[in-house]
Amino acid sequence: MGSPHWKRLCLLLLAGLTSSLLLYTHYYTTVESPTSQRIIASLLQPEPLVLAPSGTPHRRWALGGSSESGNSFKPSAELEEPEPSRQQPRTCLHSVMARAKADPKFGEIFRFDTPVLMWDQHFTLATWNRLRTRHVPYGWQGLSLAVVGSTLRLLNASANRHLFDRAALPGGCVRCAVVGNGGILNGSRQGQAIDAHDLVFRINGAVIKGFEEDVGTKVSFYGFTVNTMKNSLIAYEEYGFTRIPQAKDLKYIFIPSDVRDYVMLRSAIQGSPVPEGSDKGDEPQKYFGPEASAEKFKLLHPDFLQYLTARFLRSEILNTQYSSLYMPSTGALMLLTALHTCDQVSAYGFITANYEQFSDHYYEVEKKPLVFYANHDMMLEAALWRSLHRAGIITLYQR
Repeated sequence: MGSPHWKRLCLLLLAGLTSSLLLYTHYYTTVESPTSQRIIASLLQPEPLVLAPSGTPHRRWALGGSSESGNSFKPSAELEEPEPSRQQPRTCLHSVMARAKADPKFGEIFRFDTPVLMWDQHFTLATWNRLRTRHVPYGWQGLSLAVVGSTLRLLNASANRHLFDRAALPGGCVRCAVVGNGGILNGSRQGQAIDAHDLVFRINGAVIKGFEEDVGTKVSFYGFTVNTMKNSLIAYEEYGFTRIPQAKDLKYIFIPSDVRDYVMLRSAIQGSPVPEGSDKGDEPQKYFGPEASAEKFKLLHPDFLQYLTARFLRSEILNTQYSSLYMPSTGALMLLTALHTCDQVSAYGFITANYEQFSDHYYEVEKKPLVFYANHDMMLEAALWRSLHRAGIITLYQR
């Protein structure tokens, strides 16, 4: 039998172990509980999270695929509240929505209640927990809560909820032109027709000076990722693209393809240099102007990007080892954004069946073949534009 001293030592050790278990249980029930998770999330923000109102309708939609891996598309996902800006007026009898719903094929593909833009009230704990399992641009896998939350918190104006204000536009149908940079526009003389639209979307290396007769001058929206914007400024500088479009009423549409898009967007709204990452020290004012406020910026919702990819542009690349690299092109995302917000949409400078007759870009002096990037499926996109044109859902400029 052990000595009394040894017994006392055993009792002390047992008491210590019991205390540790009690402390751990207290920690788990307080810090790790759902209630405390909300408290922790709120502490990361100066303002508390605003949860979606009770009774807000939710919808589940099939995306195809069955893998539960964080790097794959979920079979279904909860959507946020419907976005009011996409409600098209009944007075526009031949709207995108009306024609899509009447089409046997596209009537099953379009879901006009999918949120197009993300803003601060979409950033809930439930949304964070759901999207952090999907890689960018379809989610927030690998991104920090602090970066995403601090960016979305700044998108708190009514202008961040809607792509445009219908009340500020003429009644009837809102007509939008989406202008790609394809060589088909060189010599097209479509500038006046493009500018006649209510809203004009442009992307990446949107050279205007010297090509006004072919591509017009009007710019309502400029869509990009930070990567495509910066690459365009380098690659097309020799053609006169020395800065992205700037104007008082112009709005910028961020495509969140990487953490740098969230970081750049946050710095742009705050009017301060980029504090971290690959763009550290960069000054957003030189891109967006010295007086860019939060109202000038829009952020596409990761759910919207997943919906577009899964339903409209589900490439075979997604079935390969390079699936994580694939995403639709900037032009495709802008055209599909317009299709979900505008009443009537015209597409200029996009790939047509006879694309080989034209240069890669309209501003190139010498003809260059179209470049096919490994992370896009341009032929799939071209087939989609032809199908939408045949269905009367878009008007595709062809020559």
